[in-house]
Amino acid sequence: MLRRDDALALDAADPLAGFRDRFHTPNPDVVYLDGNSLGMPPKRTIERLTEIFDDDWATGLIRSWDHWIDYPQRVGDLLAPLIGAGPGEVVLHDTTTMNVYQLVHAAIALRPDRRVIAISADDFPTDRYVVDGIASRTGHEVRHGFDDLSDVAVAVRSVVDYRTAERLDVAAETARAHASGALVVWDLSHAAGAIEVDLHACGAQLAIGCSYKFLNGGPGAPAWTYIAKELQPTIEQPIWGWFATVDQFAMGPTFEPRADIARVLLGTPSILSLAAAECGIALSAEAGIAAIAAKGRALTGFAIDLCDQWQLATPTPRDAQWRGNHVAIAHPDARRIVTELAARDVIFDFREPDIIRAGCSPLTTRFTDVFDGLTAIHEF
Repeated sequence: MLRRDDALALDAADPLAGFRDRFHTPNPDVVYLDGNSLGMPPKRTIERLTEIFDDDWATGLIRSWDHWIDYPQRVGDLLAPLIGAGPGEVVLHDTTTMNVYQLVHAAIALRPDRRVIAISADDFPTDRYVVDGIASRTGHEVRHGFDDLSDVAVAVRSVVDYRTAERLDVAAETARAHASGALVVWDLSHAAGAIEVDLHACGAQLAIGCSYKFLNGGPGAPAWTYIAKELQPTIEQPIWGWFATVDQFAMGPTFEPRADIARVLLGTPSILSLAAAECGIALSAEAGIAAIAAKGRALTGFAIDLCDQWQLATPTPRDAQWRGNHVAIAHPDARRIVTELAARDVIFDFREPDIIRAGCSPLTTRFTDVFDGLTAIHEF
């Protein structure tokens, strides 16, 4: 039988344990198992935002744009190794919703003879809503599911299921889609900074994701876009903004898109938000995605063992190779449990109709958090 002493021993042996001290926590006793929705704030973020204010905005004023101008690309290059991308293939900008919108439009423009957009009927709402909105305006058909890829221009897919944490085989599904003539836009919102994903090795050409979950970028932190180098010169996106044009300060009469990853940029980026995102991404880069993923597997495996011990039902895959870094617990009284535990500083989140999600964010989640949190659910 697993006991709290077992969790304490695992924490003592954890090579990433020291990273938790580099984050702000509301109090030392909080049990935070929702880093898969919003990561904790790094202490460095507060320092960095103060630097940006004092040294750049307040002192440099407009002159600070000399080193702000390519900030979205620089932070993208910092993120790239965490997802198996190369330099110049990732840029931080705008929101996940906007970035899905851009890449789906870009993909259907590359497949003008195809009239179908494929997506799962139970994928994350943002992705489904964006796809439905695009289809309603372009006349494309929305097909739910991926068994039939005939006439599919683009498939929009999440690497990790936001409810159950089931993980897809990105390489196999990308190859299958490409063999049928379709493109794939991969959503890594629940994968980046949590599990090992090698976009290059998987043959993926298009991907998006957020930076406020496992990457600890802060609420509303900018999302990111990945486009493989070979596609960048030909990608056409639907919103033409001045940061994406070849010579933005020429203020020319017509839009001429850049040939690199910056062609998906829109207007002036949020420098403060980029600085916060950079701090969270830098911590993940320092820890290394292999170590982060290894701890994630251990945390979620420990959580599943506790589910078995306390007879809590979980739809999360038991094979660590095929799950992300949260564990779903199915309970008929899930909503009430999450609400009442939050009042006691034991923080999960709820997903309809009956899922409690226990997020295991490797840089901040302790094995004792997992033990205490699941024990609290068991005691209801």
